[in-house]
Amino acid sequence: MDTRNEIKSYIVREGMTMTELVEKLAEQYGWSASVPNLSGKLRRDSLRYREAVELADALGYEIVWKKQGGR
Repeated sequence: MDTRNEIKSYIVREGMTMTELVEKLAEQYGWSASVPNLSGKLRRDSLRYREAVELADALGYEIVWKKQGGR
């Protein structure tokens, strides 16, 4: 699954719309409250790591680094 579809699946899973998510990101982290800006980042696969962490937090998730098994 590509990043765009994976993030969109989390948005749907949490019962949010893109508009609700960008409003929450704008309020909590000062993001632009523009759906096209977020959609463009997802489409171009240009989301920065810090933005991914903030996006995950806004959706109620955290990004966890886990050592792969057997390495």
